[in-house]
Amino acid sequence: MTLKRKLLAGLFTLCASFSALATIDINGVKVEDSTTLAGTKLQLNGAGTRFKAVFKVYVGSLYTSQKVNSLEELMAAPGPKRLSMTFLREMEAGPFGRLLTRGVEDNVPRNEMSKLVPGLIRMGDIFTVNKVLLPGDIIHLDWIPGTGMVVTAKGKVQGEPFKEPEFFKAIMAIWFGPSPADFKLKDAMLGQK
Repeated sequence: MTLKRKLLAGLFTLCASFSALATIDINGVKVEDSTTLAGTKLQLNGAGTRFKAVFKVYVGSLYTSQKVNSLEELMAAPGPKRLSMTFLREMEAGPFGRLLTRGVEDNVPRNEMSKLVPGLIRMGDIFTVNKVLLPGDIIHLDWIPGTGMVVTAKGKVQGEPFKEPEFFKAIMAIWFGPSPADFKLKDAMLGQK
């Protein structure tokens, strides 16, 4: 092997090593260490698996412009934010949408719920239209300043953005509020694991 080929082979191995460091594997899902949203590079804040009883439901990942450790820090962080869910098992979308509504109810004071009802109905409609979430399907919940929360399911933007920051906070409370559905996933996405 010539010196040039040895150097190229070494360079290829080095690049492959750096590439491997740029992703983590969680239950077969490749989670990138960064993503770009609305022209802003976001860093992986944390990622983990959502369990329902003993079943693995999805891999959740949170991307932010700076490290956050709580719902309050997430909301205060500048720029766009992304929460992604990559499904590991088949799930009916309608019941999943109802679980999201229940998550909001568990984490938002009752006197604030009436303002959230129109948005929750729209979220329920989004999941009803999608019918079934299959292994490998991805949902992104993106906060884009000046636009609002954009929901993307299976690669397609779902309706108009949810413009109210209070609604985005209520949705994020499902994962990062005082009564999250999965405390281990909360800790993992906040990088506290």
